Amino acid sequence: MLVCFATTVRGLEQLLADELIALGASDVHLANAGLEFVASLDDVMRMNLHSRLASRIMIRLAFGGYRQEEDIYQLARGIKWEEWFHVGNNIKVSTSAIACPLKSLDFVTLRVKDAICDDFVERVDARPNVDKANPDMRIYNFLTSETATIYLDTSGDTLFKRGYRRLKLEAPIRENLAFGLIKLSGWIPDRPFYDPMCGSGTLAIEAICYGLNIAPGLNRNFAFEKFIDFDSAKFEEMKTQAKAAINYEQKLQIFASDINRTAVEIARQNFQQIKLDHYVQFSHGDFVKKTAPAEGGVLVTNPPYGVRLDELDRLAEFYPLLSSTLKKEFAGWDCYFFTADLRMPKLMRLKPSRKTPLFNGALECRLFKFEM
Repeated sequence: MLVCFATTVRGLEQLLADELIALGASDVHLANAGLEFVASLDDVMRMNLHSRLASRIMIRLAFGGYRQEEDIYQLARGIKWEEWFHVGNNIKVSTSAIACPLKSLDFVTLRVKDAICDDFVERVDARPNVDKANPDMRIYNFLTSETATIYLDTSGDTLFKRGYRRLKLEAPIRENLAFGLIKLSGWIPDRPFYDPMCGSGTLAIEAICYGLNIAPGLNRNFAFEKFIDFDSAKFEEMKTQAKAAINYEQKLQIFASDINRTAVEIARQNFQQIKLDHYVQFSHGDFVKKTAPAEGGVLVTNPPYGVRLDELDRLAEFYPLLSSTLKKEFAGWDCYFFTADLRMPKLMRLKPSRKTPLFNGALECRLFKFEM
């Protein structure tokens, strides 16, 4: 059994814990933007394939106290790296810290890289190459004021990169955050789902993949596939089971629209590329002039939120119009708005029945629920 750490969006930690427990995790401990747990390597493969909420899943290889960089070097030297990956695999080492007293995190990164190379030179008389752009193996060091932890990544590219979004707008919402919003809304596949400000379609795609039970990792590769002990036959069996579990017969009512015609076209092309376009009904237009696409359902959207003063002024004018549309056209709908503009409910003159704190990167946001 392995001690592991999974990262996620700040605010989704408990949802991720529930998801990973269902996939085999035990002894779970929540942390800021992630959680520690115990699992087998088979469980870790299954989690990478099926997790809709994790950003990255890592295996803890070493943990210990330190006072200087040499202590961290010795901690890394104690790891049998050749038991995890080949000398021919490219590596990248990264370091992050909270309240670390050392002068240079870059020097810590260098010393851990040295430890890995020294271990391989000692054992096989060769050293792995460093590739910062597209490494086979990512090693993460995390330092507190007194302790150092060294992790080996199992995911490769972050898990919110599902492999389906070929075209995107400038600032698309990340896929695991999008699914987190859907999960927090309580939407189930039998209910209509509508994103009226869909951008490149991430929320709608996540809703469809969830509704049809399409494993999010089916169209991508993972770092663990290059591990020494990788069981390719077992992983192929997992993927075969995941494909067999997809329910293409599930009836879905998914609606997506946007005021930006280009965004709608990008979303439409993304859906066509993954052959899911017949599960969604697209439209173009201003939401404040829209009528509800069904008698009742769940509306989840990520509206624009301004930074500059002129943007904030335009939003202050937009919110009353938005509120009027909800009152007139969306009776019977549960409406969720994910925004960093905390003025939204007051300017809409609507009282949210729930407000969930979440982060979009470093930006503090709220998921506001309005029951119409």
